[in-house]
Amino acid sequence: MATALIGGLLQQGFKPGDLRVVEVSEEARTRLQQQYGVSAIAAIKEKIPEDAVLLAVKPQQMRAAAMELRSSLRGQLIISIAAGIRTADLARWLGGHERIVRVMPNTPALIRSGVSGLYAGAAIQQADRDSTQSILGAVGGVVWVQNEADIDAVTAISGSGPAYVFYFIEALQQAAVELGLNDRQAHDLAVQTFVGAGRLAAGSDEPAAVLRARVTSKAGTTEAALKAMEASDVKRRIMDAVHAAARRSKELGDEFGKD
Repeated sequence: MATALIGGLLQQGFKPGDLRVVEVSEEARTRLQQQYGVSAIAAIKEKIPEDAVLLAVKPQQMRAAAMELRSSLRGQLIISIAAGIRTADLARWLGGHERIVRVMPNTPALIRSGVSGLYAGAAIQQADRDSTQSILGAVGGVVWVQNEADIDAVTAISGSGPAYVFYFIEALQQAAVELGLNDRQAHDLAVQTFVGAGRLAAGSDEPAAVLRARVTSKAGTTEAALKAMEASDVKRRIMDAVHAAARRSKELGDEFGKD
């Protein structure tokens, strides 16, 4: 995700000299320097001059990273993309630093087509919101939420959402092969159907239910497929799965937020 953000920012007009990356892996540092021309260092040992710090750290590593980072801060905007880590816990680990925005991006950011949910802590001003939106907007759309608990819902919908889409694509491809198409045909038909339907939905102000109804002729093939799904209660099962993801997001916050 950090790599996607670096590429997106450079495409949006940032200069390599505007960015500095901390990466403990020597191999990854070398790759970032060669691919993007950014400065990449193994650790921070002095005060940070940059105006914003983006924490792209695994949740289980965030506490240690924050404890190491806090002596180098001078009040900067902190943007965290770590799943489950709440702003109050991060603020505590940073020694009381409260200028924090919490973000949940998703993997289509890798092709600049992501969407990120953002939550601003109490200390965040409009200028910080604008800066955060500029950074995350470099790799896709942004949606602000009013309550931090809503980030669990964002995680379940868009953070985990690409996996649901890929799962459905898998099913379409397998069905296509069972019906006699070859692997290439199955892949192209399934993927392009999702791409096209997504663009159609994105470009329409009408609800998805209306768009669905327009391709569902009475007694037709689409109606037969949807009736089979309804008989298996597919929609409810999808909704239950999303609720399970949201519950797990909350559990991660409880787990990793412990001292």
